[in-house]
Amino acid sequence: MGVLEPNPPNGQRKFLGLLSLILGISVIIGIIATLASP
Repeated sequence: MGVLEPNPPNGQRKFLGLLSLILGISVIIGIIATLASP
């Protein structure tokens, strides 16, 4: 894996973690909505 920045700042890493968390939650909600729809 190629690393864009050798030592990314803590704020950027926290922002990426929050973004991936929101993306994961939205994907889970989409799957639940698809399964719950008749």
